[in-house]
Amino acid sequence: MLVLLLSGCSAVRLSYGQGPLLAYWWLDGYMDFTSEQSPRVKAALEDYFAWHRSTQLPDYLLLLERMQQMAQEKVTPAQACRLVDEVQRRLETAYERAVPQMAELVRGLSPAQIDHLEKRYERNLQEAARDYLQPVAAERQQAALKRTLAQAEMIYGSLDDAQRALLAAGLAASPFDPQRWLAERRARHQDILRSLRQLVADQADAPTVQAALRAFAAQSVQSPRADYRAYRQRLIEANCALGAQLHNTLRPAQREHAVQKLQGWADDARALMRQP
Repeated sequence: MLVLLLSGCSAVRLSYGQGPLLAYWWLDGYMDFTSEQSPRVKAALEDYFAWHRSTQLPDYLLLLERMQQMAQEKVTPAQACRLVDEVQRRLETAYERAVPQMAELVRGLSPAQIDHLEKRYERNLQEAARDYLQPVAAERQQAALKRTLAQAEMIYGSLDDAQRALLAAGLAASPFDPQRWLAERRARHQDILRSLRQLVADQADAPTVQAALRAFAAQSVQSPRADYRAYRQRLIEANCALGAQLHNTLRPAQREHAVQKLQGWADDARALMRQP
């Protein structure tokens, strides 16, 4: 849900208000729920969003207010990385709250539903390859710059030529390797599918399934493959350095744009907290 609040969507309040329904549709696309599972999933999502609204939105508001202060100051790469860590911790908190209910869902999955999940994973990988793995290196770099510019200008407003050149140079020197990233995603998907099939075949109890779900989350942050862990750390450090470098070139009007954008999201959070 923090991702939603930081996404720049112009309809944050409406989207969050419809969160249980939108989340159900998204999950159903992966799991193909049965008529018996659907009511339980919908009830679990209603419960989850009620918890999230009352406990997590106030915390997100504090983070947004701190980010407004940071928008007006220069930052170091270390500060940028600490902000990334803070967001990650909040995502972990939100995930952990869902683990018991997810475990009950997993315990009721059929082999056919896991096959459905596998097909959805494969489709996602194909879409990611089209977006990130263009056959010509120059096209790949151009696509990366376009994505990064869109994210930066969402916060800061229009960037000038020098700032765009800074981003282009930073991305050209980035250690990001889309082939490696996609290979890791595929390996992680296979790990998850293998574990799910074993859990279903064994009719595993709730604590065992919950432990597996926590392992899935941990491995998405710290890969079980040491070479990828080292690669990911290099990439995070490079991204933090580039983000701080761009931030420190901002003109007063761009900083004000960032403050106002963050204020808008903070206002959305306050409004959502007041809703029943």
